[in-house]
Amino acid sequence: MTRINTNISSVIAQQRLNRSGGDLQLRLERLSTGLRINRGKDDPAGLIISERLGTDLKGIEQAIKNGQRASSVIATTEGSLTEINDLLNSIKSLAVEAANTGAISDEERRANQLQIDSAIQSITRISNTASFGGLKLLDGTLDYVTSGIASSTISLASITGASFSNGNSVNVDVDVIASAQTGGLYLNGDNAGGATDGVLLSQMTIQVKGERGVREYVFQADTAYADVASAINQDTAITGVTASLINGDATSGLVFESEDYGSDGFVSVKRLDAPIDGTSTFDVFKFDADVDFPGFGPPFDWTDTDLVSATRDDGRDVTALINGILATGNGLNVSINSPSLSMSLLLTEAYAVDPTLTVSSFDITGGGALFQLGPDINALQQTNIGVQSTSSENLGGVSLSSGAVQFLSSLQTGQANSLDAAADRQNFTTLQDVIDKSIDEVSILRGRLGAFERNVLDTNTRSLQSAFENLTASRSIIRDADFAVESSELTRAQILQSSGTTVLGLANQSAQQVLQLLG
Repeated sequence: MTRINTNISSVIAQQRLNRSGGDLQLRLERLSTGLRINRGKDDPAGLIISERLGTDLKGIEQAIKNGQRASSVIATTEGSLTEINDLLNSIKSLAVEAANTGAISDEERRANQLQIDSAIQSITRISNTASFGGLKLLDGTLDYVTSGIASSTISLASITGASFSNGNSVNVDVDVIASAQTGGLYLNGDNAGGATDGVLLSQMTIQVKGERGVREYVFQADTAYADVASAINQDTAITGVTASLINGDATSGLVFESEDYGSDGFVSVKRLDAPIDGTSTFDVFKFDADVDFPGFGPPFDWTDTDLVSATRDDGRDVTALINGILATGNGLNVSINSPSLSMSLLLTEAYAVDPTLTVSSFDITGGGALFQLGPDINALQQTNIGVQSTSSENLGGVSLSSGAVQFLSSLQTGQANSLDAAADRQNFTTLQDVIDKSIDEVSILRGRLGAFERNVLDTNTRSLQSAFENLTASRSIIRDADFAVESSELTRAQILQSSGTTVLGLANQSAQQVLQLLG
């Protein structure tokens, strides 16, 4: 080639030099940033997936922080509950000491009452002041808000979880399908052989046993059923068994009932000195298991076909549907635990014993503590938990036979279950029931929060940490620069850049050889 207007060799050398220069800049950029992909043209598909992975990593990183913060909230809450539990145990000890009325003076009992008052006030104070970063924990702020609960059907409602993913409120329908029952035994009042009705025909020793304990009674012949009932009722606090004339008429018979409803309640009545010849003037019966009798209470319509001979009868838990889900019954209490709704309801006696009553409905309109545990904001990655108030006005709700519900605050001076009131009645049963129920409620709340932290928060955090690790590794493979490869490519680009510069110089000098042709 002897043309001088166009130096093709120089053009080729320039092109190659530009390419090696671009490659050199690329290697320097990757080595300086540590990234293989710095802009879209480096790897369009890789950029898209790496940015998506980056978004996922940011969400997971924040979800891990959310879980750790939630664990801190739970730990702070449980710390306050531990103090409340200690105070309740102290109250229990003081009450047990005060029940020893034969060996404790009135002054000592009043001193115990002052300590109980102080402990109850401390429980309420802890409930009202426990907080985390300005968030109240135990004053009911984290409890659910309900609307429309009918006091004639539901005495207490404890809601521990509700999902509002389908709206701003949750409707709850409670339908009793099988009645709660007390254990009950029937003694016929119509004595055979023309004997006087409504009295015991012979001297006998009767053993009465219930969920609280056992007592034996010796009755003389001709003892009226009313006197038998009175003797048994004086020991109800000891045995857990009540007795009453059927329809108020001794000739109709006598009924023995467990004080409490449910499978934990039972009544056992039997004669211990039955005649050797097998004849008996004290035969008790219970309802056939196939007969759905809604508890004992007037009016009675006894028929022989509904009764079977027995000396013991167990109560029955109420059976109910909550939003179509079969609830777990325990006496008058029903509870469910599902991903969308968890709650425990104390039904009134009138509602729990009559399956023919209409469905009771109410709404959960808000409240609860919502924890965002996943990287995406949706119901599947959130959990909602309710924490009820632990003030003395809300702990230990015990339902009395009158239908009233008494709480821990009833143990304070001048209230129905103060030490003086219990001592005057010589009956500390209700006082103890309230304390025990309070202790159970706080312990169950601590256990529920502990289970939530262990089985939900901790496992969720470990899962997120594993996902974070794997996604980080995947994103690194796609986007991060391999320094071994890039340093080798840098050396290659540097050599090509140097050689390209030299070659371009030579190409530019080649045109001068034409001068030799001109002489």
